[in-house]
Amino acid sequence: MQVKLTQSVVNNTKPSGKLFWVRDMLLKGFVMSVSYGGKKTYCVDYKRGNGKRATYKIGDANLYTVAEAREAAREFLSYVERGEDPSEPEEKITLGSFLKDIYEPWVMENRKTGKDTVTTIRTNFGHLFDTPLEALNVAQIEQWRTKKKKDKDVKASSLNRMATALTSAVNWAVKRGIIEVNPFARLETLPERDSVQKVRYLTEDERARLIAALDKREKEIREGRDSHNKWLRARGLETVEPIGDGEFADYLKPIVILSLSTGIRRNSILSLEWRDVNFADRTVMVRAATSKADKQYYVSLNKLASGTLSAWQKQSKHTASGSLIFPSPKTGKKMESCVHSWETLLKKADIQDFRWHDMRHDFASQLVMKGIDLNTVRELLGHADLKMTLRYAHLAPENKLRAVEMLD
Repeated sequence: MQVKLTQSVVNNTKPSGKLFWVRDMLLKGFVMSVSYGGKKTYCVDYKRGNGKRATYKIGDANLYTVAEAREAAREFLSYVERGEDPSEPEEKITLGSFLKDIYEPWVMENRKTGKDTVTTIRTNFGHLFDTPLEALNVAQIEQWRTKKKKDKDVKASSLNRMATALTSAVNWAVKRGIIEVNPFARLETLPERDSVQKVRYLTEDERARLIAALDKREKEIREGRDSHNKWLRARGLETVEPIGDGEFADYLKPIVILSLSTGIRRNSILSLEWRDVNFADRTVMVRAATSKADKQYYVSLNKLASGTLSAWQKQSKHTASGSLIFPSPKTGKKMESCVHSWETLLKKADIQDFRWHDMRHDFASQLVMKGIDLNTVRELLGHADLKMTLRYAHLAPENKLRAVEMLD
């Protein structure tokens, strides 16, 4: 049915027992639908960009005049002509698209731990990637934690760390106005009763075995090089450069000595350049760019560490100011790690449950057990505050005893 829609037509149109439309002759697409019960509603009948027909509801005919409804229909159709469709719900940013297109590029560029953060989110929360950011909720994380703890018996500290990676990313979205509120704002961290900080340090016997294993490794590499050169000479072939007297066989022993003597983290040690070492003052500078806390700090070198670096410099080929102290022997660039050499060394020294990072704990533990105050240890470790350093306080119980005896 097509007529010029007027107020009189609207008022006099009767229901017919089934749904039908009354089309307006003045504006193509402007219609009034009449239900089988007689309810009258102004609508727009139009074709979407994909070619499919659709209906947009303007409102109840009792609440709009014909002129008002026609004007609303005209405005809506003008959007459609421009390729827009106000009736389609605004596309929500999902967690997956937010991570891929917005957050990942930023965090990878601006945070040293960006790669780990992205990996943590992708590994643990992929099941939420199709969920709009605004539809995320605390219950989803609580259900994930329960399942994770049940399936793999993951520690509370690990679950808190994983959840923090996600909540921090979403909070970043709030600060940038992508969403209004953080849906995880009320998420409570799990009590970490099962995650007591473990401080692992070497016993005197373990330390002796570690040094012995390093020395044995050096001897084996040296003898292997000599044997190889002997084999080459016997065949009239060019020999490789021999290891000189007093020289290290390779990078591992000087790195381990420096780690045990300074407590510098592995990434920071592998990032050290010769310009960072001051042999006169016997200090090494950990640059902010390579420090976990994004803060520059200095570590004093004992005679062993200073002597080791000095000897390593003499045999190093690249000792310019900006050259790496421990470049990769294969690429000449920064080593990503030396895990294989380290784990092999531990096996030969018969040392169990001792990670590379535990050399940092060993450094701090030895200082505290020798009576060095915690604040000095904090400065040497480059900790931003004393909280992290307090984990070593139990290693000096005599300090507490000395304090209470002052009351006698």
